[in-house]
Amino acid sequence: MTRPVLAIHGGCGAIPRAELTPDQNKAAREALERALRAGYGVLEGGGSALEAVTQAVLVMEDDPVFNAGYGAALNREGVHELDASVMDGESGRAGAVAGARRIRHPVQAARRLAEASDPLLLTGDSADAWAASQGLEVVENSFFTTPSRQDALQRMLERERQGTSAQAPERDKHGTVGAAALDSHGHLAAATSTGGYTAKPAGRVGDSPIIGAGTWADDRTCAVSGTGKGELFIRRALGHEIHARMLYRGDTLEEATNAMIGVEMTALGGGAGLCAVDRDGNVALPYNTEGMYRGWISEDGIYVAIHED
Repeated sequence: MTRPVLAIHGGCGAIPRAELTPDQNKAAREALERALRAGYGVLEGGGSALEAVTQAVLVMEDDPVFNAGYGAALNREGVHELDASVMDGESGRAGAVAGARRIRHPVQAARRLAEASDPLLLTGDSADAWAASQGLEVVENSFFTTPSRQDALQRMLERERQGTSAQAPERDKHGTVGAAALDSHGHLAAATSTGGYTAKPAGRVGDSPIIGAGTWADDRTCAVSGTGKGELFIRRALGHEIHARMLYRGDTLEEATNAMIGVEMTALGGGAGLCAVDRDGNVALPYNTEGMYRGWISEDGIYVAIHED
């Protein structure tokens, strides 16, 4: 039996250390721990990596600490458009939704699509309607709105007027949640969910629902969920590139993930991070921003962090 492990991230758009209040620090760490325990509970019971990452992400979609589901970022029209995907490393099956406006838990819709196998990706109103037809919970778009996200939108729109958008802190630019897991049967899976970046154009789709960019899992190598400037992740096919470096070059998980985040993404000028687990249970949580909400859990214990803790 393989020793199961689960790794998660809550986005590289972390609140700067200097601005992080004790209450915010406590809330973020507790939220990360809840997600880890929810996913690991599945693994401890002999459940699949796919179910574990789904449950971990579902918990984060319900917590306004993160930019996914309830508390997700608003686009420039003041509307939430949600993206999510999952991938199963054993079968290669995957599912995704993009631009959804009413699905309470986008990761559940992605999971259901992975099970259906065809179609793999649905967008916008069609994603919402399909989720409803599957008995998944749908809500009004306003359900996802929080005062902090409304404030962030106004700050970003003002920066656009002033021409200072590039100087916005990572927390106002973007954020994502994700999970990668290895189960006791030796199978890998990954899941990712996001509201995108604040003040994004209506209809913009980032890397999170793109298989091979923001999400990837293959039992031969690793499972990966990314966070950061999605356009760059798509251009570099980041998740698949990590897999390819391991499969064809023989890179370790650490070598492959550090090359992509610490070298490739940094050279392109994008804030980026990820969580990843390989087939041997090794964990990687690299990022090139000031902080990233992150953690892992195994039979050895539980770890959560935000900055260089």
